[in-house]
Amino acid sequence: MESIGYLGPKGTFTKLAVDSAFNGGEKFSFETIPECIDAVGNGQIDIGVVPLENAIEGTVQLTVDYLVHQVRLPIFAEIVVPIQQHLLVNSEFTGDMDDITEIHSHSHAIAQCHQFIHSFLPDAKLNFTTSTGSAAELVSHGNANMAAIGNKLAAQEYGLQLWKENIHDYPNNHTRFAVIAKDENLVRINHEVDAEKTSMLITLPSDYAGALYQVLAAFAWRKMNLSKIESRPMKTGLGNYFFIVDVNQPYDDVLFTGVKAELEALGCKVQVLGTYPVYEMNL
Repeated sequence: MESIGYLGPKGTFTKLAVDSAFNGGEKFSFETIPECIDAVGNGQIDIGVVPLENAIEGTVQLTVDYLVHQVRLPIFAEIVVPIQQHLLVNSEFTGDMDDITEIHSHSHAIAQCHQFIHSFLPDAKLNFTTSTGSAAELVSHGNANMAAIGNKLAAQEYGLQLWKENIHDYPNNHTRFAVIAKDENLVRINHEVDAEKTSMLITLPSDYAGALYQVLAAFAWRKMNLSKIESRPMKTGLGNYFFIVDVNQPYDDVLFTGVKAELEALGCKVQVLGTYPVYEMNL
C-alpha cells in the first residue's frame, strides 16, 4: 500500500485533491510544503501532493522553488481541483457579521476573498496560517468571534458552521496540484486522463537581446502549444533567471529532442521536470 503525503492538516484543499484522486493508500499530513517534499525525497513517504498554481493568485512559488533548488523530484501527475471558499465560524458563534473580529486562513485564500472581506468585514484582523485546514483547526479551539476561510471538508473535520458560502471573488477558481514521487509506478490516479503535459526548466546562457524570443521560436515553428511560461530567480544574483515552460503534449523523441538540441545550441540548459497526465476533478 502506497503512502501519500499532503499539505495538512485535514480539511485543506490538498487533502480534497488527494481524496478525489486516490483510492486507498495511507495518508499523512505535513505542516508545510517543504516538509512534504522532503518526506518524498528521503523515502519517508511514496507520493507527495503539493499545490502548484491557483487560477486567481498564480504560481505557488514555494513549491516551484523548492522542487528546483532543494529537492529535485519528477512530477508524475497533475490534479486540478475547483476551489470554493466559505466563511467558517465556531459552533458556539451566535452573532452576526459585525461580531467577527478575526479572520484566519492561508494568504492565497484570503487574497481570493478580498472583495468579500473588503465589503463585509473591513475591520476584521487578518491572520495568515500555513493552510486553510490549520486555520479551521485554530478557529475550532478559539473564541467565538474568530472566523476561518476554507472548504466544506474543513467545516466537517473541525465542527465549524458554514456561516457564508462561496465568498471567493471569482467563480472560475481552480488550483493545480503536482503529484511527485520517485517511482512512477506507485502513482495510480482514480480518474480518466483529461490532458497530457510536459514541464521543462530552461536556463538562458546570458541576458542578451532576443534570447527569450529564440527560446519561444523553437517551440512555435514546431507548432507546440505552451500553456504557461514563467520566470523565477536563479538565486545566484540579480538578473539571473530560469524559465518554467509547460507544453500541452506528452514528451516524445522527435519534437522535444529537436527543441532540446536547438536550445542547447544557443547555450541554454534544458531539463525536463516531468511529462505527465492531467486529471480535472469535479467535486
